[in-house]
Amino acid sequence: MILNHLWGLYAHPVEEWHTIDNRHESFKYSMSHIMIIALIPAICGYFSVTQMGWSVGVGEPLKMTPDTALLLCAGMYFALIAGVFLLGYLAHWMAHTFGSEPTYTQTLELAAYTATPLFMAGFAALYPEVWFVMIVGLIALSYSVYLLYAGVPILMHIPEERGFIYASSVVTCGLILLVCIMTSFAMFWSSGYAPAFSH
Repeated sequence: MILNHLWGLYAHPVEEWHTIDNRHESFKYSMSHIMIIALIPAICGYFSVTQMGWSVGVGEPLKMTPDTALLLCAGMYFALIAGVFLLGYLAHWMAHTFGSEPTYTQTLELAAYTATPLFMAGFAALYPEVWFVMIVGLIALSYSVYLLYAGVPILMHIPEERGFIYASSVVTCGLILLVCIMTSFAMFWSSGYAPAFSH
């Protein structure tokens, strides 16, 4: 089953990292996990902005037209997948500095399972209140960072001291990627592709 590690990452993360390390599924398996789990924020976001609308301050909730929402959510879906692949590449590139020789598939597993709580936080879009989504997002981000720090020594087979520095480097790269994705969306909107809202 493609999502068979999902429960373990929440219930017993350290043991689950050992299970992932012992199995080391194929590149196709990791890719399937990313592509399925990235559907959560895309689909929930689409439903949220077209059917319920977002409350920003006072006044009526803002809704997007289906065409605009589809374009935005499809772009978000592919950007999230690309972000995980790029994070896996950066983790692979940095691993040699810390005395580890993982395959790209191993670092992709690390990136994919670490990003899972952030993608699962997409369910929060079904209650489209900015304060609620921000709280859930911060909790998910914190847990993703915890998973990374817990998983690096296990998956990369390096001591915890070096693993801490390595994981901190990956976190920094991940945050930079997140900012780049958000900036690219802002630039896309400002270049004449601003979202159309329904009334």
